[in-house]
Amino acid sequence: MALVPLIRLVALSLVSVFAVIVLGLTAGLTSLTETYLGGYFQFAALGIATASLTLLTVPAMIALEIIRPGGFTSQIIVELPWLSVLWVLWLATAADATNVANNIFIASCGDYFSDKIAQGCRETSAVQGLAYVTWVILFGYTIFILSLSITAASRQQPGVWRSSVAEAPFFAGAPAAAGDVPPATSQTAGTTGVSYGGSAPGGTDEPASMGGAGPTSVQAGTVHQIV
Repeated sequence: MALVPLIRLVALSLVSVFAVIVLGLTAGLTSLTETYLGGYFQFAALGIATASLTLLTVPAMIALEIIRPGGFTSQIIVELPWLSVLWVLWLATAADATNVANNIFIASCGDYFSDKIAQGCRETSAVQGLAYVTWVILFGYTIFILSLSITAASRQQPGVWRSSVAEAPFFAGAPAAAGDVPPATSQTAGTTGVSYGGSAPGGTDEPASMGGAGPTSVQAGTVHQIV
C-alpha cells in the first residue's frame, strides 16, 4: 500500500477506535449524572452526538474505499469537508469538557471522598484527552491532504479533487505542454536520382564518327534512331 492511503487508513481507524471509547465514556457519565444529579453535562451530550456521527460515517468511508475504490464518498472534494465538520465537533467537545474540568472538578480526581464524584472526574478527564487527540488526528489529516491536493492542482492536475486519496495524482508532474512535444516525422519514399550525362537504360550512345548510328533513346518501348 502506498504511503498516503496508509496514513489515511491509520488515521481514520484511530479516530473510529477513539470514538467508540468516547461514546462509552460519555454515555456512562450521562447515566451517572442523571441518576445522582438529575441532569447531564453539555459536553457529554455533545460527545455522544459527535462520537455517533463519527462511527456512522468514518468506518463507512474506510469500507467503501476498500469495496468500491474511487466512489463518490471517497472523493477528496467530499471527504475533506465532512472530516472538517467532524474535527470542529471534536474540538468543541474537548473545549467544553475542559471547561467542566476546570470549573467543577477543581481538585484532583483522587482527592474526592465520593466514589461517584471521583468516577465522574476521571471520565471527564478521559473524554477531554481523547477528544483533543481525535481533533488533532482529524485536523492534521485534513490539512495534510488539502496541502497535497492544492500542490497537485497547481501542477495542472485538476482531477485530483474528484479522485480518492488512493488514486489521486499527488506526486505527478505537470503534463507536457504542446510546444514540448517533438514534431512527428514521416519518411517518404525517395525518388530515383537522375544521372546527368549518362546513357538511358536500354539505350546506347555511339558517336556517329566511330561508325555508330548516333544517340538512341527508348520511348514507349520503341527504339527511335536519331539520324
